[in-house]
Amino acid sequence: MNHTFPLLSAVLLLALAEPAARSAVPRPGEDDARPEPPVAVVPAPRTDEWAIARQAELLRRARESAPHDVLFVGDSITQAWEGPGAGTWKARIAPLNALNLGNSGDRTEHVLWRLREAPLTRLDAKHVVLLIGTNNLGHGTSDAAETLAGVTRVAETLAEQCPDATIHILEIFPRGERMNPMRGDICQINQALRAMVAGERAAATTAGRRPRFTILPLGDAFMRPDGTIPKEIMPDYLHLTPDAYRMWADAIVPVIR
Repeated sequence: MNHTFPLLSAVLLLALAEPAARSAVPRPGEDDARPEPPVAVVPAPRTDEWAIARQAELLRRARESAPHDVLFVGDSITQAWEGPGAGTWKARIAPLNALNLGNSGDRTEHVLWRLREAPLTRLDAKHVVLLIGTNNLGHGTSDAAETLAGVTRVAETLAEQCPDATIHILEIFPRGERMNPMRGDICQINQALRAMVAGERAAATTAGRRPRFTILPLGDAFMRPDGTIPKEIMPDYLHLTPDAYRMWADAIVPVIR
């Protein structure tokens, strides 16, 4: 019998396997390669000049304000309770002993930075209303999965800092006059958030504890049946009119009370 071919085959297999075996052994000073976390979950301060002053004001509110029963946390849509929503805030939200912690342009990473620098625990809130994530998508810094991770991280951080509060997560509002790819990302994120909240509430019920989260699909009310958004609700197809803030109050006030 000719043993040359089996011998050559064995030698060839060993030669091919040797580089793979060598590559599996870490080189001196080489750490295990781990993927970088998405920017949506890495706390980062605002660096744009126009937002820094507002960021400082929100840090001051978190550090110096008296306890508040209700906190609103978010981006420009939340900040604008002090603009187009001011009348409704004064009439219906302020009587709930509420504090506005919204900053225009904020993404999830900016909220996480604020929460790290000025935790909300001292405010002793009973309810936190969270609306965040649209700027992660709109600014192109995060895809749908990364934005979901950021929103979830913010919600979890709020639940940790405000242990006696219920965190009311608002689904990300639709944006753009007509259906568009970003609307698809928003729908996927909202669907996952609903599943997260349902799972957490089921686990809480089983464990005999209070659920930490609720979720509100308010954005559905802003659309016509054909999927378009009227200017009477969103004049730029992103931010809200006074009428839309009244709709928000209609949705959230009974839940809080």
